[in-house]
Amino acid sequence: MRRVLAPAKVNLYLHVVGRRDDGYHLLDSLVVFADIGDRLTAAPADRLSLSVEGPEAAALAGLGDDNLVLRAGRLLAASAGPAAAPAAALHLEKRLPVASGIGGGSSDAAAALRLLAPLWRQSAGAADLPAMAARLGADVPACLAARPVWVGGVGDQIDVAEALPAAGIVLANPRRALATPAVFQARRGPFSAVDRFAAMPPDAAALAAALATRRNDLTDAARMLVPQIDDVLQRLAGLPGALIARMSGSGATCFALFADRPAAAAAARELGAAKPEWWVEGGALLAAPPPIEHPTPRHVGNAPG
Repeated sequence: MRRVLAPAKVNLYLHVVGRRDDGYHLLDSLVVFADIGDRLTAAPADRLSLSVEGPEAAALAGLGDDNLVLRAGRLLAASAGPAAAPAAALHLEKRLPVASGIGGGSSDAAAALRLLAPLWRQSAGAADLPAMAARLGADVPACLAARPVWVGGVGDQIDVAEALPAAGIVLANPRRALATPAVFQARRGPFSAVDRFAAMPPDAAALAAALATRRNDLTDAARMLVPQIDDVLQRLAGLPGALIARMSGSGATCFALFADRPAAAAAARELGAAKPEWWVEGGALLAAPPPIEHPTPRHVGNAPG
């Protein structure tokens, strides 16, 4: 049995720098990950299956075989050929809200690739996993890296970033799902420039200062569709110790950075108490991909999800 955290993806800044002839937008973003996320477990089985539980599981109930975790598994299985017939019982503990700008489904799919390739002793090798990730969705390649990366193109150009300074983070969502295509369609205004850091800031305060000269170009469009984002940003910015507040991805989840995990945890408790109807979590930024764990075996379900 193997288990791994599928961490929340956070766009510390996101510039829309152009648009291709096919309508897809070109991006420049610093993408990082938090130690807040879903957990995916895989165990050997006689067929590929997925069970889902957790506080955010209900939102996935209607997906069935279209769940990104199963799609990732089928894609990886196809690369091995019909003779290999790999299978596994997958269990997803869903804790991240869906359609929320923090890559929950994409991170789950990336976690499935990371877990199943060694479990199946996949001959395709890790070198093919980024290509598979790109076929699953624009955010999946970055989520496969699961460490700080610069993202370019339509999400397919991934460059490993320098080590991030330690920082705490609070994530908050007003319980409003927001479809990415709708946000891009609503976006107006000129394109921005690529604006990567010349060097990674040395601490959380310096990181926040560097981010203050950059932005998320999708924020205004998302705010028109979900006005509650304004309240989320204002409340995050007003938390004790908050260094910067910003929306992640296409929203509606927003984040605030803090000097460390204890400050973020205290701020998350304060915000959660004030807005119990919101989804609020506190944690820290990850410096490296979450390790694959080998927990004591438990029942992980064998029914298709």
